[in-house]
Amino acid sequence: MKSKLLLLLAAIVCTPSFANVDLIKVDKSKRRMYLVKENEIIREFRVALGKQPKGHKAQEGDQRTPEGLYYLDFILEDSQYYRSVHITYPNDRDIENARRHNLNPGGNIKIHGLKNGETKSASYIQSFDWTDGCIALSNQEMDEFIQLVDVGTPIEIYW
Repeated sequence: MKSKLLLLLAAIVCTPSFANVDLIKVDKSKRRMYLVKENEIIREFRVALGKQPKGHKAQEGDQRTPEGLYYLDFILEDSQYYRSVHITYPNDRDIENARRHNLNPGGNIKIHGLKNGETKSASYIQSFDWTDGCIALSNQEMDEFIQLVDVGTPIEIYW
């Protein structure tokens, strides 16, 4: 019993759950998300991206994850995926670029867990890019992510 209590206390002390991050960085080329506080990475996640991950999202349906600086703007507890945090794509630059090329920039880009009802293991699902342009974590990681970030946190996505 004492050893379980010590392990629990160690986990609480070592887990930066009390620390809200300043910045989220997503390196699409490495399929990694970094949570940054005071210029230090406090947590790293492996992510799955859109099925066509290389390049910036230009239009709805291109299955690309956008690149640039965005913000987390709201949390959805009720979606097709386990917990979702919406990203402010498209921004003004994305909208203008789409308008110039007579395209619909799309939207509804989120960080989310696995699709509701998914029966395959998270390690399998996260071993390839499968979203339509979102950033996916395992459900357990999604719970941790939501504890560590606040609405309004900037997210920088790059190749």
